[in-house]
Amino acid sequence: MDIAFEGQTVVVTGVARGIGRAIARGFAERGAHVQALDILADGLAECARDVAAARGGSVTTHQVDLGDAPAVTATIRNIEAKARAGAIDVLVHAAGGIRGRTKAPIENVSDEDWRTIMDANVTAAFHLARAVAPAMKAAGKGRFVAISSQAGLGVSLTGIQAYGTAKAAEIGFVKQLAAELGASGITVNSVAPGFMPTSPDYVKQWEGYSAERQKQIVESIALRRIGKPEDIAHAVMFLASDYAGFITGQTLLVRGGP
Repeated sequence: MDIAFEGQTVVVTGVARGIGRAIARGFAERGAHVQALDILADGLAECARDVAAARGGSVTTHQVDLGDAPAVTATIRNIEAKARAGAIDVLVHAAGGIRGRTKAPIENVSDEDWRTIMDANVTAAFHLARAVAPAMKAAGKGRFVAISSQAGLGVSLTGIQAYGTAKAAEIGFVKQLAAELGASGITVNSVAPGFMPTSPDYVKQWEGYSAERQKQIVESIALRRIGKPEDIAHAVMFLASDYAGFITGQTLLVRGGP
């Protein structure tokens, strides 16, 4: 099976590190023209240096706040204007996370803490989907893949109420969009990773566990290892490929076991 994306325009958000970076790398290595989005200028510069394109692919970075709807729309329109068919072929929303927040009793959670996490995960997905849908509809095809989380299917290990809620909402958003956009040839799916310390927030969480707790987490995974960003990138590229053309509205749990 050769999954390739030569000549396709692929937008990936959250490329400053971890999962988003691995996804951008995977598409660029397979010939895509990757449009890498993040709010962190330093992370974008690192992405441009770190991601090597192949098979005619390329990487272009864009600094944008995904919570700023006009900025998102303007960025997407700029990308579409240069795309092969006037539309984005694949959009992967990997940005999000807990945004530096920590576990707190519900009575101590501020409005700002709640909104920050919801905006980075769910509202950003909404802004992106709204922006790319018209051109994808006109083209009669497209792929939208969101990075959700096992937290959206159960209870978050972070203990952060907004995060588990945001990821559950993201999965619901995927289902709703899939039903709406399927008639236009657009598939909408999500990949739900298990826990993996791939960003400073999650490294801090992992390092905060005792050696015994870390051992328990690893031994609870059927494959007996913590996942890697590349594991998620591979799942995303499958869902974005022609091999997944009859799959939509689904969440693929990628956590090394059932």
